[in-house]
Amino acid sequence: MFKLSEIKELIKAVDASTLQELEIESEGSRLVIRKPNKTEQVVYASAPAAAPAFAPVVSAPPTAPAAVPAQAPVEGKPAAADANLHIITSPMVGTFYESPSPGAAPFVSKGSSIKEKTIVCIIEAMKLMNEIEAEVKGEIVEVLVENGQLVEYGQPLFKVKPE
Repeated sequence: MFKLSEIKELIKAVDASTLQELEIESEGSRLVIRKPNKTEQVVYASAPAAAPAFAPVVSAPPTAPAAVPAQAPVEGKPAAADANLHIITSPMVGTFYESPSPGAAPFVSKGSSIKEKTIVCIIEAMKLMNEIEAEVKGEIVEVLVENGQLVEYGQPLFKVKPE
């Protein structure tokens, strides 16, 4: 079963993203969050077959969608320069954390040397802290997101100059 707090967190994450639908199945339960229009969110959930089924509909108050900055080439820097860089992307929707705990030093920063198994950040999804590894050897050229920022699946997190 999904906790109400988890559902609310997922609704916020979907609202802040460009996703139109999110479907999750866990332990026989299924959760679907859809954005049919910009002012309403509908959540359908079903319990395991052994338990009585339910399908609550949760409508969120109209909110302005969070602005997500576009990833445009930096002025004065041709886009071709980025062609030689490796981009580390988010493998999931969640919250980006640059360090293992509040107040701790970031895992990596601009200029950091990394190896394939170097942990570069944590993505929190449904109260689970997922350590993200670099998967490439090189140097961090740019960190593309802020600590605590919601990220989407496939969103660029770091630019790396491979060795």
